[in-house]
Amino acid sequence: MLPLTPANQQHSEPKDFFIKKEGIHYAGTHLIIDLCEAENLDNLALTEEALRTAVQEADATLLHIHLHHFEPNGGISGVAVLAESHISVHSWPERGYAAFDVFMCGKAKPHRVLPVLKHYFRPQHVYINEQLRGASII
Repeated sequence: MLPLTPANQQHSEPKDFFIKKEGIHYAGTHLIIDLCEAENLDNLALTEEALRTAVQEADATLLHIHLHHFEPNGGISGVAVLAESHISVHSWPERGYAAFDVFMCGKAKPHRVLPVLKHYFRPQHVYINEQLRGASII
């Protein structure tokens, strides 16, 4: 790989998947999502289906899903590994609470995950914290 110099810099395009939107360059959108008073948080098959649907709706590329079902409370922890990053879940069905972490770069659309999660888990309350990752390094 050639180092960028003034002579070749103008002809080189970045090979990463950083996003430029409204004048901001950043690595990706990170959504931290809390579902409260939610249902189906102990259903392993439904959780996998929800993750697969969320990935598809977000126009992301699924590489692998790994889920672990805890006993005796039935909580689920796991991750959908994406070419664009990941969706992770940790659930506490005995409390009706699930923590989702959605980080996507490139052309993926992480906000499209929200209606999917609402459909599958029917939370009474949803809290979202959004961060643009990598914006401070540019």
